[in-house]
Amino acid sequence: MKLREIADYLECELVGDGEIEITGVAAIEQAGPTELTFLANPKYAPKVRDTRAAAILASEPVRVRPIATLVSQNPYLDFARALELFYRPPRPEPGIHPLAWIAPSARIGENAYVGPFAVIGEDVVIGRNARIYPHVVIYQGARIGDDFCAHSHAVVREFCRIGDRVTLGNGVVVGGDGFGFAHRADGTHYKIVQSGITVIEDDVEIQSLCSIDRATVGETRVKRGAKIDSLVQVGHACVVGENAILCAQVGLAGSTVLERNVVMAGQAGAAGHLTIHEGAVVYAQAGVGGDVPAGVSVAGSPAFDAAVWRRAVTAFPRLPELLRTMRELRKKVEELEKTVRGGAPPVEGT
Repeated sequence: MKLREIADYLECELVGDGEIEITGVAAIEQAGPTELTFLANPKYAPKVRDTRAAAILASEPVRVRPIATLVSQNPYLDFARALELFYRPPRPEPGIHPLAWIAPSARIGENAYVGPFAVIGEDVVIGRNARIYPHVVIYQGARIGDDFCAHSHAVVREFCRIGDRVTLGNGVVVGGDGFGFAHRADGTHYKIVQSGITVIEDDVEIQSLCSIDRATVGETRVKRGAKIDSLVQVGHACVVGENAILCAQVGLAGSTVLERNVVMAGQAGAAGHLTIHEGAVVYAQAGVGGDVPAGVSVAGSPAFDAAVWRRAVTAFPRLPELLRTMRELRKKVEELEKTVRGGAPPVEGT
């Protein structure tokens, strides 16, 4: 389609030739001579000189080389919208595959797709427009809203609650048992029944191979708009706040509470029974052992203020050198003290 048509659709200002034919979108390094790319982070601006793209989405006209530009207030968001013009994931036609098994008491809304070998248990209720791919299993008594999408091998356990427009990636388990055991006197472990549920609110996406455990009592809750990356573990009785982002391999021990708009980067962890308050950011691989105030960024393990942590990590490689210097200074001080105690004049240079 013409670049001017894309500009109109995105409501961006067009600078340059609007008659350029665009056949797709691509990253700045891979874009070809008929593709649209984007520049969202100024630190990547030097890459514009070498891109082969026909046009670029940016926050201001590009001056380092002649290239047609769509000026956007949010280039990354508009790039995502432009991508939808050229690619939409395949969507199966509605219908129940004959190899799916659906309990007689289950109720599924209109316009649903249920793939082969999917299993839907007794008393399950699912809203309209569901897409349930092959090998999905939904246990007894689950309640699920409209526009639900569960990819292959996702599991929703018994009595869990899921809102509207929720997507579960491949291998996600919603409502698996929380890790609860009581110790016996002989050192063995007694399984504690996990009688609570997991609640997933509207507009949540949980990507591949995540586990959102059910509570021992009460509930585990993922609130509206949260986005959870692959390989994340949410322990029992946790609360993930509205619009929170959990990146890959984040782990939340039981009863961790994240307030709204919290971001936890990859491989960060929380020790449990603590609160990370609204808008806080937890850097990658940080270990949070206590409450984090609202709007604060923390890093390191144990986690502390990220600005202090950045200064500290620059010093870490110099610690051996600093230690040698301290030893040399201490040796000189000890020699000076001996000289003073002995009444002899100080050695020149000390």
